[in-house]
Amino acid sequence: MTPSPSTDNDFEHMFDLAPVSLWLEDFSELKTLLDGWRSDGVVDAEAHVRADPARMQQYGACLKVLRVNRRTLELFAAPDQDTLLASLDQVFRGDMFEQAISELRQLWSGSLEFSNQTVNYALDGRRLDVHIRGRILPGHEDRWDRVLISLEDNTAQIGASAAVLRSEQYARGLFENSPVSLWVEDFSAVKRLLDGVRAQGIRDFKTFLKVHPEFVTRCMQEIRVIDVNQQTLDMFGADSKEMLFKQIGKVFRGEMQESFAEQLLDLWEGRLFQQREVVNYSLSGEAVYIHMQFAILEEHRHDWSMVLLSLVDITARKKAEAYLEYLGKHDVLTQLRNRAFYVEELNRLTRKGPWPVGVVVLDMNGLKGINDDAGHAAGDAMLRRVGEVLAKAVDSPDCAARIGGDEFALLLPAADERATQALIDRIVSLLELNNQFYPGRPLSLSIGMAIAPSGDQLEAAVHRADQAMYAEKLRYYQQAGMERRRT
Repeated sequence: MTPSPSTDNDFEHMFDLAPVSLWLEDFSELKTLLDGWRSDGVVDAEAHVRADPARMQQYGACLKVLRVNRRTLELFAAPDQDTLLASLDQVFRGDMFEQAISELRQLWSGSLEFSNQTVNYALDGRRLDVHIRGRILPGHEDRWDRVLISLEDNTAQIGASAAVLRSEQYARGLFENSPVSLWVEDFSAVKRLLDGVRAQGIRDFKTFLKVHPEFVTRCMQEIRVIDVNQQTLDMFGADSKEMLFKQIGKVFRGEMQESFAEQLLDLWEGRLFQQREVVNYSLSGEAVYIHMQFAILEEHRHDWSMVLLSLVDITARKKAEAYLEYLGKHDVLTQLRNRAFYVEELNRLTRKGPWPVGVVVLDMNGLKGINDDAGHAAGDAMLRRVGEVLAKAVDSPDCAARIGGDEFALLLPAADERATQALIDRIVSLLELNNQFYPGRPLSLSIGMAIAPSGDQLEAAVHRADQAMYAEKLRYYQQAGMERRRT
């Protein structure tokens, strides 16, 4: 049946007035080219073209544009079809090799349709992202002399997608390269557990956690780690994210139970942004002191499905603080407590006990002579030996302190006269062992003791112990003088 002239006119109008860019092309020379390749034994057209990219120029030269519609002229900023066809080298430029390969692959496989995403250019220089769809028209399958091609301008969508991709890549770059450990976690299961407890009518959540400590453990187990950054792997000594996730139980343990209970209390009370200091552990077992900031992202506050944690390693700071605290309470030379701590402990025992309190005052004999004869370094070495003896003799909660140049004191809470004397005997025994270990000049101590039955008598007991020590020291020097005279 032959179409009537009126029908032909209708199709002409539809083609010309279509709201999408339409191209009517002749692919017959392309079919002849592809058939020739097959006759030459080509099996894989894509490999054939890649082996010699000049063959792609042959491919493009075989395509003939017969007609375009008005939308095409508008899209490519062409005043008329002749101008557009004369300027196709401006339209089809740049690297279109891969897109053309896709088209070739589909036609070579025998398909009568093809589609691909590519880039064209308008005559005014605008870059156009277009999606091409082509169809060999019915009745022309043998010669490919009529091919209808539509171009969909998706420049805006592609641009928006590219902007989103750039934004995602930027955010990912910030995340991965942050100098702070970052964790993305899913707390949605924790929220469901808390909501369940609230639904049971529980109002005093703090008491609930004390009665049900296993609830804290269960909540910790329900946290799902979504992602971590490189700094996190470095901080915890993990070679990969998979390695860290598999051994996450080594990281969150020990003191973490208590700090996580506090975190749950904050969440219960609606504090969705938190910061606190916690202790985690590296995979090698070393404690990592951390300042943690926890925030449920705004758009996920309805289900807590995305939480961002930032962890700053404050281990070095904590060690420095601990060392400063140590220096504030210890004598650097002997490693015993210093006078400031001794006075503080004396006041505490005076107020709170427990009583009775045993007081022992010790003084090293002959320090001045050692300093004069062998120098202060030798005297310091002898003082360090006193520290060794007393550190081995005294256990917590007893206090051993250096309270002066060569003077030491012990405070023994809940120690009567018998316990105090037993400790002095232990010191004397350790002193003998120390002298056997160190050759040369022997270490000698003058020791005095007293017992304070109550806090208001502690100061007096310290005075009595001090007097007893001086009496012992006097006897030591008297005996040393007689020995020198006999010599």
